[in-house]
Amino acid sequence: MSRLSVDDLNPAIRNVQYAVRGELAIKAEQFRVKLQQNPTTHELPFSQIISSNIGNPQQKGLDQPPLTFVRQVAALMEYRDLKNLAPNVFPQDVIARADELWEEIGSIGAYSHSQGVPLIRKHVAEFIQARDGHPAYPEHIFLTGGASAGVSLFISMLISQPGKSGILIPIPQYPLYTATLAQFSGVPLPYYLDETNGWSTSVDEIRSLLEKTLQEGKTQPKALVIINPGNPTGALLDRKTQDEIVNLCEQYSLVLLADEVYQTNLHRRDTHPFTSFKKVVVESGKDVALVSFHSISKGVFGECGRRGGYFECTNISNDVIALIYKMVSVGLCPPLQGQIGVDCMVRPPKEGEESYALWQKETNAIHKALAERTRQMVTALNAVEGVSCVDSPGALYLFPQIQLSDKVVEAAKAVGKAPDAFYALALLDATGICVVPGSGFGQKEGEYHYRLTCLCPGVEEYVGKLVKFHEDFTKKYPHA
Repeated sequence: MSRLSVDDLNPAIRNVQYAVRGELAIKAEQFRVKLQQNPTTHELPFSQIISSNIGNPQQKGLDQPPLTFVRQVAALMEYRDLKNLAPNVFPQDVIARADELWEEIGSIGAYSHSQGVPLIRKHVAEFIQARDGHPAYPEHIFLTGGASAGVSLFISMLISQPGKSGILIPIPQYPLYTATLAQFSGVPLPYYLDETNGWSTSVDEIRSLLEKTLQEGKTQPKALVIINPGNPTGALLDRKTQDEIVNLCEQYSLVLLADEVYQTNLHRRDTHPFTSFKKVVVESGKDVALVSFHSISKGVFGECGRRGGYFECTNISNDVIALIYKMVSVGLCPPLQGQIGVDCMVRPPKEGEESYALWQKETNAIHKALAERTRQMVTALNAVEGVSCVDSPGALYLFPQIQLSDKVVEAAKAVGKAPDAFYALALLDATGICVVPGSGFGQKEGEYHYRLTCLCPGVEEYVGKLVKFHEDFTKKYPHA
Protein backbone atom coordinates (compact mmCIF):
# COMPACT_ATOMS: atom_id res chain seq x y z
CA MET A 1 0.00 0.00 0.00
CA SER A 2 1.41 3.41 -0.96
CA ARG A 3 1.46 6.15 1.66
CA LEU A 4 -0.41 9.40 1.22
CA SER A 5 1.88 11.98 -0.37
CA VAL A 6 1.67 15.64 -1.33
CA ASP A 7 1.17 14.58 -4.93
CA ASP A 8 -2.11 12.93 -3.92
CA LEU A 9 -3.58 16.23 -2.68
CA ASN A 10 -5.43 19.04 -4.43
CA PRO A 11 -2.66 20.90 -6.28
CA ALA A 12 -4.26 24.27 -5.51
CA ILE A 13 -3.35 24.04 -1.82
CA ARG A 14 0.35 23.92 -2.65
CA ASN A 15 0.04 27.53 -3.80
CA VAL A 16 -1.53 28.73 -0.53
CA GLN A 17 0.75 31.07 1.43
CA TYR A 18 -0.12 32.72 4.74
CA ALA A 19 2.79 34.83 5.92
CA VAL A 20 1.28 35.84 9.27
CA ARG A 21 1.71 32.28 10.54
CA GLY A 22 4.53 31.25 8.23
CA GLU A 23 8.24 30.56 8.68
CA LEU A 24 8.88 33.34 11.18
CA ALA A 25 5.99 32.39 13.44
CA ILE A 26 7.11 28.75 13.39
CA LYS A 27 10.67 29.67 14.31
CA ALA A 28 9.45 32.02 17.04
CA GLU A 29 7.45 29.17 18.55
CA GLN A 30 10.54 26.95 18.51
CA PHE A 31 12.43 29.66 20.40
CA ARG A 32 9.54 29.98 22.85
CA VAL A 33 9.68 26.26 23.62
CA LYS A 34 13.46 26.44 24.07
CA LEU A 35 13.10 29.31 26.54
CA GLN A 36 10.47 27.39 28.51
CA GLN A 37 12.45 24.17 28.62
CA ASN A 38 15.82 25.79 29.33
CA PRO A 39 15.12 29.04 31.18
CA THR A 40 18.72 29.49 32.37
CA THR A 41 20.73 27.59 29.74
CA HIS A 42 18.96 28.46 26.48
CA GLU A 43 21.98 30.44 25.10
CA LEU A 44 19.66 32.83 23.24
CA PRO A 45 20.39 36.59 23.25
CA PHE A 46 16.92 37.35 24.61
CA SER A 47 14.69 36.09 27.41
CA GLN A 48 11.26 36.27 25.79
CA ILE A 49 9.48 36.14 22.46
CA ILE A 50 7.56 39.29 21.52
CA SER A 51 4.75 38.26 19.18
CA SER A 52 4.33 41.34 17.05
CA ASN A 53 3.37 39.31 14.00
CA ILE A 54 -0.35 38.91 14.58
CA GLY A 55 -3.31 40.95 15.80
CA ASN A 56 -4.07 38.60 18.68
CA PRO A 57 -4.67 41.00 21.60
CA GLN A 58 -5.18 38.49 24.40
CA GLN A 59 -2.21 36.31 23.42
CA LYS A 60 0.15 35.53 26.28
CA GLY A 61 2.79 38.21 26.33
CA LEU A 62 0.46 40.84 24.88
CA ASP A 63 -2.14 40.36 27.60
CA GLN A 64 -4.88 42.80 26.62
CA PRO A 65 -7.46 42.10 29.32
CA PRO A 66 -10.83 40.69 28.22
CA LEU A 67 -13.85 42.90 28.78
CA THR A 68 -15.61 41.96 32.00
CA PHE A 69 -19.16 42.21 30.63
CA VAL A 70 -18.37 39.84 27.75
CA ARG A 71 -16.78 37.24 29.99
CA GLN A 72 -19.55 37.43 32.57
CA VAL A 73 -22.27 36.85 29.98
CA ALA A 74 -20.22 34.04 28.47
CA ALA A 75 -19.74 32.45 31.89
CA LEU A 76 -23.46 32.43 32.65
CA MET A 77 -24.22 30.95 29.24
CA GLU A 78 -21.56 28.28 29.72
CA TYR A 79 -22.67 27.27 33.24
CA ARG A 80 -26.16 28.38 34.15
CA ASP A 81 -25.92 27.39 37.81
CA LEU A 82 -23.35 30.13 38.42
CA LYS A 83 -25.99 32.78 38.96
CA ASN A 84 -27.33 30.76 41.91
CA LEU A 85 -23.96 29.52 43.17
CA ALA A 86 -22.57 33.08 43.13
CA PRO A 87 -25.72 35.19 43.57
CA ASN A 88 -23.92 38.45 44.41
CA VAL A 89 -21.17 38.25 41.81
CA PHE A 90 -22.92 39.10 38.57
CA PRO A 91 -24.48 42.50 37.81
CA GLN A 92 -28.20 42.49 37.10
CA ASP A 93 -27.78 43.58 33.47
CA VAL A 94 -25.42 40.64 32.89
CA ILE A 95 -27.94 38.23 34.40
CA ALA A 96 -30.74 39.75 32.31
CA ARG A 97 -28.68 39.44 29.12
CA ALA A 98 -27.78 35.81 29.83
CA ASP A 99 -31.39 34.98 30.71
CA GLU A 100 -32.62 36.54 27.45
CA LEU A 101 -30.06 34.64 25.37
CA TRP A 102 -30.73 31.39 27.22
CA GLU A 103 -34.43 31.71 26.56
CA GLU A 104 -33.65 32.01 22.84
CA ILE A 105 -30.74 29.57 22.53
CA GLY A 106 -30.95 27.06 25.35
CA SER A 107 -27.74 25.11 25.90
CA ILE A 108 -24.78 26.37 23.88
CA GLY A 109 -23.84 22.73 23.42
CA ALA A 110 -26.60 22.44 20.80
CA TYR A 111 -26.46 23.54 17.18
CA SER A 112 -28.07 26.86 16.38
CA HIS A 113 -29.74 28.00 13.18
CA SER A 114 -27.12 27.67 10.42
CA GLN A 115 -27.35 31.38 9.63
CA GLY A 116 -26.91 32.20 13.30
CA VAL A 117 -29.25 32.65 16.26
CA PRO A 118 -32.24 34.68 14.95
CA LEU A 119 -32.36 36.97 17.99
CA ILE A 120 -28.67 37.81 17.66
CA ARG A 121 -29.07 38.51 13.94
CA LYS A 122 -31.93 40.85 14.86
CA HIS A 123 -29.60 42.66 17.27
CA VAL A 124 -26.89 42.91 14.59
CA ALA A 125 -29.44 44.48 12.23
CA GLU A 126 -30.38 47.01 14.93
CA PHE A 127 -26.70 47.82 15.48
CA ILE A 128 -26.13 48.42 11.76
CA GLN A 129 -29.25 50.58 11.49
CA ALA A 130 -28.20 52.67 14.49
CA ARG A 131 -24.66 53.07 13.09
CA ASP A 132 -25.67 54.02 9.53
CA GLY A 133 -29.14 55.49 9.81
CA HIS A 134 -30.53 53.05 7.23
CA PRO A 135 -32.55 49.84 7.60
CA ALA A 136 -30.85 46.47 7.98
CA TYR A 137 -32.57 43.10 7.86
CA PRO A 138 -31.80 39.95 9.90
CA GLU A 139 -32.45 37.69 6.90
CA HIS A 140 -29.56 39.42 5.07
CA ILE A 141 -27.12 38.81 7.94
CA PHE A 142 -25.03 35.68 8.45
CA LEU A 143 -23.17 35.03 11.69
CA THR A 144 -19.80 33.39 11.10
CA GLY A 145 -16.86 31.79 12.86
CA GLY A 146 -14.89 35.04 12.61
CA ALA A 147 -14.85 37.37 9.63
CA SER A 148 -12.30 35.15 7.86
CA ALA A 149 -14.84 32.36 7.47
CA GLY A 150 -17.25 34.72 5.72
CA VAL A 151 -14.53 36.12 3.46
CA SER A 152 -13.39 32.64 2.41
CA LEU A 153 -16.96 31.51 1.79
CA PHE A 154 -17.89 34.45 -0.39
CA ILE A 155 -14.68 34.43 -2.43
CA SER A 156 -15.10 30.70 -3.05
CA MET A 157 -18.62 31.34 -4.34
CA LEU A 158 -17.43 34.11 -6.67
CA ILE A 159 -14.87 31.91 -8.43
CA SER A 160 -17.28 30.79 -11.15
CA GLN A 161 -14.43 29.98 -13.55
CA PRO A 162 -11.29 28.65 -11.82
CA GLY A 163 -8.21 30.19 -13.37
CA LYS A 164 -10.22 33.03 -14.91
CA SER A 165 -12.39 34.67 -12.22
CA GLY A 166 -10.45 37.57 -10.71
CA ILE A 167 -10.74 39.52 -7.46
CA LEU A 168 -9.16 42.97 -7.11
CA ILE A 169 -7.16 43.17 -3.88
CA PRO A 170 -5.18 46.03 -2.32
CA ILE A 171 -1.41 45.79 -2.08
CA PRO A 172 -0.33 45.56 0.65
CA GLN A 173 -3.16 43.24 1.70
CA TYR A 174 -4.08 40.84 4.45
CA PRO A 175 -2.77 37.42 3.23
CA LEU A 176 -6.19 35.80 3.79
CA TYR A 177 -7.21 37.10 0.38
CA THR A 178 -4.33 35.71 -1.67
CA ALA A 179 -4.45 32.45 0.30
CA THR A 180 -8.18 32.00 -0.36
CA LEU A 181 -7.79 32.86 -4.03
CA ALA A 182 -5.00 30.30 -4.33
CA GLN A 183 -7.10 27.65 -2.58
CA PHE A 184 -10.03 28.11 -4.95
CA SER A 185 -7.97 28.85 -8.10
CA GLY A 186 -9.08 32.45 -8.34
CA VAL A 187 -6.93 35.15 -9.90
CA PRO A 188 -5.64 38.01 -7.71
CA LEU A 189 -5.75 41.39 -9.44
CA PRO A 190 -3.51 43.64 -7.31
CA TYR A 191 -3.93 47.40 -7.09
CA TYR A 192 -1.33 49.39 -5.18
CA LEU A 193 -2.01 51.74 -2.28
CA ASP A 194 -0.09 55.04 -2.23
CA GLU A 195 2.37 55.04 0.65
CA THR A 196 3.47 58.61 -0.10
CA ASN A 197 -0.09 59.76 0.55
CA GLY A 198 -0.81 57.89 3.79
CA TRP A 199 -1.49 54.55 2.04
CA SER A 200 -4.44 56.10 0.22
CA THR A 201 -6.55 54.24 -2.36
CA SER A 202 -6.39 55.55 -5.92
CA VAL A 203 -9.60 54.91 -7.84
CA ASP A 204 -7.79 55.89 -11.04
CA GLU A 205 -5.27 53.10 -10.46
CA ILE A 206 -8.06 50.58 -9.92
CA ARG A 207 -9.80 51.76 -13.09
CA SER A 208 -6.56 51.44 -15.09
CA LEU A 209 -6.10 47.90 -13.79
CA LEU A 210 -9.66 47.01 -14.77
CA GLU A 211 -9.26 48.41 -18.27
CA LYS A 212 -5.98 46.57 -18.77
CA THR A 213 -7.47 43.31 -17.48
CA LEU A 214 -10.54 43.58 -19.70
CA GLN A 215 -8.42 44.47 -22.72
CA GLU A 216 -6.22 41.41 -22.22
CA GLY A 217 -9.33 39.24 -21.94
CA LYS A 218 -7.75 36.47 -19.86
CA THR A 219 -9.38 37.27 -16.52
CA GLN A 220 -12.93 38.27 -15.61
CA PRO A 221 -12.99 40.79 -12.73
CA LYS A 222 -15.72 39.72 -10.31
CA ALA A 223 -15.21 41.71 -7.09
CA LEU A 224 -13.25 44.48 -5.43
CA VAL A 225 -11.82 44.03 -1.91
CA ILE A 226 -11.52 47.10 0.31
CA ILE A 227 -9.99 46.80 3.79
CA ASN A 228 -11.09 49.81 5.84
CA PRO A 229 -9.38 50.60 8.17
CA GLY A 230 -6.48 48.98 6.38
CA ASN A 231 -4.48 45.91 7.27
CA PRO A 232 -1.47 46.15 7.36
CA THR A 233 -1.51 49.92 6.74
CA GLY A 234 -4.08 51.27 9.20
CA ALA A 235 -5.27 53.76 6.56
CA LEU A 236 -8.85 55.07 6.55
CA LEU A 237 -10.81 55.94 3.43
CA ASP A 238 -12.42 59.38 3.15
CA ARG A 239 -16.02 59.67 2.02
CA LYS A 240 -15.12 61.08 -1.41
CA THR A 241 -12.99 58.03 -2.20
CA GLN A 242 -15.71 55.71 -0.95
CA ASP A 243 -18.27 57.37 -3.23
CA GLU A 244 -15.89 56.97 -6.17
CA ILE A 245 -15.36 53.29 -5.34
CA VAL A 246 -19.11 52.65 -5.34
CA ASN A 247 -19.43 54.38 -8.70
CA LEU A 248 -16.58 52.25 -10.05
CA CYS A 249 -18.24 49.05 -8.85
CA GLU A 250 -21.45 50.05 -10.58
CA GLN A 251 -19.63 50.89 -13.81
CA TYR A 252 -17.77 47.56 -13.96
CA SER A 253 -20.44 45.34 -12.30
CA LEU A 254 -18.19 44.41 -9.39
CA VAL A 255 -19.26 42.96 -6.06
CA LEU A 256 -17.84 45.16 -3.30
CA LEU A 257 -16.29 43.14 -0.45
CA ALA A 258 -15.84 45.51 2.51
CA ASP A 259 -13.56 44.17 5.25
CA GLU A 260 -14.46 46.47 8.15
CA VAL A 261 -13.25 44.48 11.15
CA TYR A 262 -11.16 47.39 12.50
CA GLN A 263 -14.01 49.91 12.37
CA THR A 264 -13.72 50.78 16.06
CA ASN A 265 -9.90 50.89 16.11
CA LEU A 266 -9.69 54.62 15.45
CA HIS A 267 -6.78 56.56 16.95
CA ARG A 268 -7.83 60.02 15.69
CA ARG A 269 -11.61 59.93 15.45
CA ASP A 270 -12.03 63.69 14.98
CA THR A 271 -9.93 63.81 11.81
CA HIS A 272 -10.20 60.20 10.62
CA PRO A 273 -13.74 58.90 11.26
CA PHE A 274 -15.07 55.58 9.99
CA THR A 275 -17.93 55.44 7.50
CA SER A 276 -19.32 52.05 6.54
CA PHE A 277 -19.75 51.09 2.90
CA LYS A 278 -23.32 50.09 3.75
CA LYS A 279 -24.06 53.76 4.44
CA VAL A 280 -22.26 54.89 1.29
CA VAL A 281 -23.97 52.36 -1.00
CA VAL A 282 -27.47 53.08 0.34
CA GLU A 283 -27.01 56.84 0.11
CA SER A 284 -25.65 56.54 -3.42
CA GLY A 285 -28.93 54.98 -4.57
CA LYS A 286 -26.93 52.57 -6.72
CA ASP A 287 -27.68 48.88 -7.05
CA VAL A 288 -24.13 47.83 -6.14
CA ALA A 289 -23.81 44.38 -4.57
CA LEU A 290 -22.07 44.74 -1.22
CA VAL A 291 -20.92 42.24 1.39
CA SER A 292 -19.68 43.82 4.65
CA PHE A 293 -17.64 41.90 7.24
CA HIS A 294 -17.17 42.50 10.98
CA SER A 295 -15.63 40.53 13.85
CA ILE A 296 -15.20 40.26 17.62
CA SER A 297 -11.50 39.50 17.15
CA LYS A 298 -10.45 43.15 16.78
CA GLY A 299 -11.72 46.47 18.10
CA VAL A 300 -11.47 46.50 21.90
CA PHE A 301 -12.84 42.96 22.17
CA GLY A 302 -9.80 40.98 21.04
CA GLU A 303 -11.79 37.74 21.38
CA CYS A 304 -9.91 35.99 18.55
CA GLY A 305 -10.22 32.48 19.92
CA ARG A 306 -14.02 32.62 20.26
CA ARG A 307 -14.40 32.87 16.47
CA GLY A 308 -17.28 35.28 16.17
CA GLY A 309 -18.24 37.59 13.33
CA TYR A 310 -20.87 38.36 10.74
CA PHE A 311 -21.41 39.56 7.22
CA GLU A 312 -24.30 41.56 5.82
CA CYS A 313 -25.55 41.30 2.23
CA THR A 314 -26.78 44.48 0.55
CA ASN A 315 -28.31 44.47 -2.93
CA ILE A 316 -27.84 40.69 -3.10
CA SER A 317 -30.72 38.73 -4.67
CA ASN A 318 -32.78 36.24 -2.67
CA ASP A 319 -31.61 33.45 -5.00
CA VAL A 320 -27.98 34.15 -4.10
CA ILE A 321 -28.81 34.45 -0.39
CA ALA A 322 -30.48 31.04 -0.61
CA LEU A 323 -27.27 29.59 -2.04
CA ILE A 324 -25.21 31.23 0.70
CA TYR A 325 -27.53 29.64 3.25
CA LYS A 326 -27.07 26.25 1.59
CA MET A 327 -23.30 26.61 1.86
CA VAL A 328 -23.27 27.70 5.51
CA SER A 329 -25.61 24.81 6.30
CA VAL A 330 -22.85 22.41 5.26
CA GLY A 331 -20.90 23.71 8.26
CA LEU A 332 -24.00 23.32 10.50
CA CYS A 333 -23.61 26.53 12.53
CA PRO A 334 -21.11 29.11 13.77
CA PRO A 335 -19.66 28.60 17.29
CA LEU A 336 -22.24 29.57 19.90
CA GLN A 337 -19.82 31.41 22.17
CA GLY A 338 -18.70 33.39 19.13
CA GLN A 339 -22.31 34.31 18.42
CA ILE A 340 -22.77 35.38 22.04
CA GLY A 341 -19.66 37.53 21.66
CA VAL A 342 -21.23 39.20 18.62
CA ASP A 343 -24.35 39.97 20.65
CA CYS A 344 -22.19 41.64 23.31
CA MET A 345 -20.33 43.61 20.63
CA VAL A 346 -23.46 45.00 18.99
CA ARG A 347 -25.30 45.47 22.33
CA PRO A 348 -22.78 46.75 24.88
CA PRO A 349 -23.96 48.00 28.27
CA LYS A 350 -25.96 51.22 28.07
CA GLU A 351 -25.62 54.31 30.23
CA GLY A 352 -27.58 53.76 33.42
CA GLU A 353 -27.00 49.99 33.47
CA GLU A 354 -24.92 48.42 36.21
CA SER A 355 -22.05 47.32 33.93
CA TYR A 356 -21.76 50.58 31.99
CA ALA A 357 -19.17 52.39 34.13
CA LEU A 358 -16.74 49.46 34.10
CA TRP A 359 -17.32 48.92 30.38
CA GLN A 360 -16.45 52.55 29.69
CA LYS A 361 -13.36 52.40 31.90
CA GLU A 362 -12.06 49.22 30.24
CA THR A 363 -12.75 50.19 26.63
CA ASN A 364 -11.42 53.73 27.05
CA ALA A 365 -8.20 52.34 28.53
CA ILE A 366 -7.69 50.01 25.57
CA HIS A 367 -8.35 52.76 23.00
CA LYS A 368 -5.97 55.11 24.82
CA ALA A 369 -3.20 52.50 25.08
CA LEU A 370 -3.41 51.60 21.37
CA ALA A 371 -3.36 55.23 20.26
CA GLU A 372 -0.45 56.10 22.55
CA ARG A 373 1.61 53.07 21.51
CA THR A 374 1.00 53.87 17.87
CA ARG A 375 2.17 57.46 18.36
CA GLN A 376 5.30 56.43 20.28
CA MET A 377 6.24 53.74 17.77
CA VAL A 378 5.79 56.00 14.73
CA THR A 379 7.89 58.74 16.33
CA ALA A 380 10.70 56.36 17.26
CA LEU A 381 10.78 54.53 13.92
CA ASN A 382 10.77 57.74 11.87
CA ALA A 383 13.78 58.97 13.83
CA VAL A 384 15.89 56.06 12.51
CA GLU A 385 17.94 56.55 9.37
CA GLY A 386 16.71 54.24 6.64
CA VAL A 387 13.24 53.73 8.17
CA SER A 388 10.03 55.58 7.30
CA CYS A 389 6.63 54.87 8.79
CA VAL A 390 3.21 56.27 7.92
CA ASP A 391 1.38 57.43 11.04
CA SER A 392 -1.52 54.97 11.13
CA PRO A 393 -4.89 56.50 12.10
CA GLY A 394 -6.58 53.11 12.57
CA ALA A 395 -6.38 49.33 13.02
CA LEU A 396 -3.73 47.57 15.12
CA TYR A 397 -0.59 47.78 12.98
CA LEU A 398 2.23 49.79 11.49
CA PHE A 399 3.91 48.99 8.18
CA PRO A 400 7.29 50.76 8.13
CA GLN A 401 9.44 50.82 5.03
CA ILE A 402 13.09 49.86 5.48
CA GLN A 403 15.96 50.74 3.17
CA LEU A 404 18.07 47.64 2.51
CA SER A 405 21.43 47.65 0.77
CA ASP A 406 22.50 45.62 -2.24
CA LYS A 407 24.57 43.55 0.18
CA VAL A 408 21.36 42.50 1.99
CA VAL A 409 19.69 41.63 -1.30
CA GLU A 410 22.68 39.49 -2.30
CA ALA A 411 22.89 37.76 1.09
CA ALA A 412 19.13 37.04 1.04
CA LYS A 413 19.31 35.66 -2.47
CA ALA A 414 22.15 33.34 -1.47
CA VAL A 415 19.91 31.64 1.11
CA GLY A 416 16.74 31.74 -0.99
CA LYS A 417 14.92 34.44 1.01
CA ALA A 418 13.18 37.67 0.14
CA PRO A 419 15.32 40.56 1.46
CA ASP A 420 12.75 41.71 4.03
CA ALA A 421 12.20 38.10 5.18
CA PHE A 422 15.98 37.80 5.61
CA TYR A 423 15.86 41.00 7.70
CA ALA A 424 12.91 39.78 9.79
CA LEU A 425 14.58 36.43 10.50
CA ALA A 426 17.73 38.23 11.64
CA LEU A 427 15.58 40.48 13.85
CA LEU A 428 13.97 37.43 15.45
CA ASP A 429 17.34 35.73 16.00
CA ALA A 430 18.80 38.84 17.63
CA THR A 431 15.90 40.18 19.69
CA GLY A 432 13.11 37.61 19.94
CA ILE A 433 10.76 40.05 18.19
CA CYS A 434 8.58 38.35 15.58
CA VAL A 435 7.27 40.55 12.76
CA VAL A 436 5.88 39.76 9.30
CA PRO A 437 7.93 40.75 6.24
CA GLY A 438 6.26 43.04 3.75
CA SER A 439 6.72 40.46 1.01
CA GLY A 440 3.99 38.45 2.75
CA PHE A 441 1.50 41.29 2.19
CA GLY A 442 2.73 42.47 -1.19
CA GLN A 443 4.69 45.60 -2.02
CA LYS A 444 6.17 47.45 -4.98
CA GLU A 445 9.24 45.98 -6.64
CA GLY A 446 12.43 47.08 -4.88
CA GLU A 447 10.64 48.22 -1.71
CA TYR A 448 10.85 46.46 1.64
CA HIS A 449 8.62 46.63 4.71
CA TYR A 450 7.54 44.70 7.75
CA ARG A 451 4.30 44.70 9.72
CA LEU A 452 4.24 44.93 13.49
CA THR A 453 1.36 45.29 15.89
CA CYS A 454 0.67 48.13 18.30
CA LEU A 455 -0.46 45.62 20.93
CA CYS A 456 2.85 44.97 22.67
CA PRO A 457 3.31 46.46 26.15
CA GLY A 458 6.60 48.05 27.17
CA VAL A 459 6.81 50.15 24.03
CA GLU A 460 10.03 52.00 24.86
CA GLU A 461 12.04 48.81 25.42
CA TYR A 462 10.35 47.03 22.52
CA VAL A 463 10.91 49.79 19.98
CA GLY A 464 14.37 50.42 21.37
CA LYS A 465 15.29 46.87 20.37
CA LEU A 466 13.89 47.42 16.87
CA VAL A 467 15.92 50.60 16.49
CA LYS A 468 19.18 49.11 17.79
CA PHE A 469 18.78 46.05 15.59
CA HIS A 470 18.27 48.17 12.48
CA GLU A 471 21.34 50.23 13.25
CA ASP A 472 23.47 47.10 13.83
CA PHE A 473 22.05 45.40 10.73
CA THR A 474 22.87 48.36 8.47
CA LYS A 475 26.43 48.43 9.84
CA LYS A 476 26.79 44.74 8.96
CA TYR A 477 25.29 45.25 5.49
CA PRO A 478 26.14 48.88 4.65
CA HIS A 479 25.02 50.74 1.54
CA ALA A 480 27.74 51.19 -1.07
